[in-house]
Amino acid sequence: MKRALLFQLFVILFVTIFCALGTWQLYRLQWKLELISEITFGLDSKPVEYSDSVKKNYQRVSAKGKFNFDDQIYLYSLNNSGKPGYDVITPFRTDKNQNVLINRGWIKKELKGSPSINFKEETDNEIVGLLREIYKPSMFKPDNDIQNNIWFSINLEDLKEATGEQFNEFVIFLEDNQVRSPQPKKISVDVPNNHLKYAITWYAISISIIFYYLYFRRKK
Repeated sequence: MKRALLFQLFVILFVTIFCALGTWQLYRLQWKLELISEITFGLDSKPVEYSDSVKKNYQRVSAKGKFNFDDQIYLYSLNNSGKPGYDVITPFRTDKNQNVLINRGWIKKELKGSPSINFKEETDNEIVGLLREIYKPSMFKPDNDIQNNIWFSINLEDLKEATGEQFNEFVIFLEDNQVRSPQPKKISVDVPNNHLKYAITWYAISISIIFYYLYFRRKK
């Protein structure tokens, strides 16, 4: 009797866990579909003039102003081939005196701090790019090394400490096919989306456990 009760508790526990995992994957699926829709909209959108009031994720924007290369940061990142390097994140002050961060693209580790990755002119620049929200980093991300300018996430409080400037929660990903270094990040709708398959797998495991339990009870 005791063994049968323990077996029932085992079944209930694991069916609950696997169903919860399946439901979580369905939530992830909905989030991923909304993300793909946002990216599709953004890639098809025409540039609007940037301002702090523009809050649309993946909206294409344009802006005129000056880069602040002295305070740019290096965000640890992998390129499309999986090679480690840095995304160059450069503060940009628009001609309307608004601060915004520009992801100018990826560089090799050895190019960190090299003047060759910056523009020579200090005149006004006109940029076009996709606006992307800064997401909260996962708990597994290391802390930013502000002193050595090695960053693992864009933390606005850390940025204020490092640069003395306040930025909003969006970054402009620069679009410029003529630039080779830093290499602009390519944004596309080709993002992994296996959440439905994972959800079906977890639910199938739950159903299998239930069938096994019913078979066991009938046999008893």
